[in-house]
Amino acid sequence: MRHMWWVVAASVVVGLVAAYLIWTAGRVERLQGRAELAARALDAHLLRRAAAAAVLAERRFGVELYAAARVALDAQPDEREAAENDLTRQLRTVRLDPADPDCAAVIAASRRLALSRQVHTDLVRDARSARGRPLVRLLRMGRGREWPRYFDIDDPTLTVPADVPAS
Repeated sequence: MRHMWWVVAASVVVGLVAAYLIWTAGRVERLQGRAELAARALDAHLLRRAAAAAVLAERRFGVELYAAARVALDAQPDEREAAENDLTRQLRTVRLDPADPDCAAVIAASRRLALSRQVHTDLVRDARSARGRPLVRLLRMGRGREWPRYFDIDDPTLTVPADVPAS
């Protein structure tokens, strides 16, 4: 009868360890998936801002802004960060009037991009933290996917000048 309790206790311990490992693997998988979805959303917001900037440049401003917007739209993945940083610098040199619909579209796209970048950064940090745990690395729980990457760009939020009334 005493040996029976050892078997039951060992079975409970094995069951708890198995449940923890399954939960951990699921969590790593969920965080990886969320980081990938956030990367896609960030990419969509980057494209929207570049398109809005290209429209604005065609209608109101010069060649430099249009060129930066086109480069950002056409950039390859390894050149994307530099192209987006250049577009942000070009947008900061332009005086944006929030009463103008084209300028308002660029300002709104930049704000949404800033929020999307923050969400992406937080999810990538969480996914990398979960994948970096010793047990996860030992059991290679994230081996089916690449490590999530940060997208390092300047803060894309554009400020409205003080003498221009915000709408």
